[in-house]
Amino acid sequence: MSDCKTIAICNQKGGVGKTTTAVNLSACVADLGKKVLLVDLDPQGNATSGLGVTVKGGYDLYSVMTGQCEAKQAVRVTRYKNLSVLPSSVDLSGCEIELVGEENRERVLSEALKPLRDEYDYIFIDSPPSLGLLTLNGLAASNSVLVPIQCEYYALEGVGQLMNTLGIVRKRLNPALEIEGVVLTMLDGRTNLGLQVVSEVKKYFKGKVFSTVVPRNVRLSEAPSHGLPIHLYDPNCTGADAYRKLAKELINRNEGN
Repeated sequence: MSDCKTIAICNQKGGVGKTTTAVNLSACVADLGKKVLLVDLDPQGNATSGLGVTVKGGYDLYSVMTGQCEAKQAVRVTRYKNLSVLPSSVDLSGCEIELVGEENRERVLSEALKPLRDEYDYIFIDSPPSLGLLTLNGLAASNSVLVPIQCEYYALEGVGQLMNTLGIVRKRLNPALEIEGVVLTMLDGRTNLGLQVVSEVKKYFKGKVFSTVVPRNVRLSEAPSHGLPIHLYDPNCTGADAYRKLAKELINRNEGN
């Protein structure tokens, strides 16, 4: 039995820092010596390009999900130590339609990842910002779900819908699925609103909120265009500091001190 932990990073609301969290958390966990695979399940492919990986001419997650190759053949080793990516391309957007008629269509990713679990300590899945078939595949393949929530007025809007989906997934596909935790993102500490949202989210997700809060930080939005994780793009900025802390907190939660 592999000790690999598979974590889906999921929130159907767009613009909450989901891919930013997927890229930077994966990179910082890898930097702490863990073997990490980031699965880019979003057809926009932002996690792929955010790590400086281009897909042209090779296999990608679409090839895996449609049975053209094994997952191992599509994995790319990045230039960052201990970090690999299963890349995505816009082709993946056609995957939901192609899988509709398949038996066990929600478990395609889970089956594809099975042979890889012995090779990694952590597999992170960057889910698309919707609750469609791709996201269901991600949830069916995972041990737990990490939910990034933006510190803004409508922060908890849509979270009820996500919780309902998790309930359905537990009932029908993956009874062992847990909530890994909630990460608060884009906090502007100068506003009362941001701090109010933090306390509201903590009330809603009793005991599940990571103590590390990711601040609003311009360097975090610049880093992807350079194909660099934040701790390498600007190691001293507040964003890099937050994701390093979050990586340590996640590892401690899973492995003890």
